[in-house]
Amino acid sequence: MNREMIARIVAEVMGQLGEKVSAEALFDTIPVAVSARHVHLSPEHVEVLFGTEYELTKKSDLSQPGQFAANETVVIAGPKGSLERVRVLGPSRQLTQAEVSWTDAMKLGVKPPLRESGNIQDSAPVTLIGPSGSLSLSEGLIIAQAHIHMSPTDADQFQVKNGEYVKVKIHGERPILLDKVLIRVSDRYNLEMHIDTDEANAGFVKTGGTGELIRETKSVPHTPSSVVVTSQKIAPVHQVHEFKQKLLSREHIQSIEELEIVIGKGTIVTPLAKDTAKELGKTITFIK
Repeated sequence: MNREMIARIVAEVMGQLGEKVSAEALFDTIPVAVSARHVHLSPEHVEVLFGTEYELTKKSDLSQPGQFAANETVVIAGPKGSLERVRVLGPSRQLTQAEVSWTDAMKLGVKPPLRESGNIQDSAPVTLIGPSGSLSLSEGLIIAQAHIHMSPTDADQFQVKNGEYVKVKIHGERPILLDKVLIRVSDRYNLEMHIDTDEANAGFVKTGGTGELIRETKSVPHTPSSVVVTSQKIAPVHQVHEFKQKLLSREHIQSIEELEIVIGKGTIVTPLAKDTAKELGKTITFIK
């Protein structure tokens, strides 16, 4: 019995009980899970953080086949703060990657890009600390794009394709509509939508909630993970920031949203600040 037929039967039964719901709405329903901050580690980095020949140990299974939450945790450190006891997920992957929310990133003092999981090229640097060692990586920290895991059968029934973007309305006490939700299709996936804690908090959403898939008339082209993604920044209305302190550091450059930073003649600019400004496409202007 396929999913569409099940939805129609459930709708009919609920109608007999006095609950009005369409089969179409049930058919388009997606289970939702909240993905808290976590880390994926390569085998090499597992040994750096936890010891030679160390292997991750399973704490509990996750919803996706073969995936598990490990007993092991690490610290993610940043210029302004750290996140303690961040769960490691297993099994080990080819590349090390840390996924955080925007709120987490602000606590760390970094600005990671919004990316599909696995696409870490030119992402934010990250420092990981374990019981046996630490890592300082030039890339690997991202904010994960909201996405839906589904099997090829699910994709056929939802009439969507891998790499397509859709909208999802998440039901609950404070319903929210999420745009540009990425479809990820594999015969290794179970049907489930993943959102981060910021998105969940906005809608009072907990794991076990449901969302309704809303099909787009046009799909947004998806850039494969193997291609470098340039995060697009929306410039604020006022693009000039007047910096009044005597020392302009890299951290200041990272925290200032405007694209042009105006400073006084006596202000000292560190070399790292100049490099960071160049990387972020920002201009430092001296005034007399």
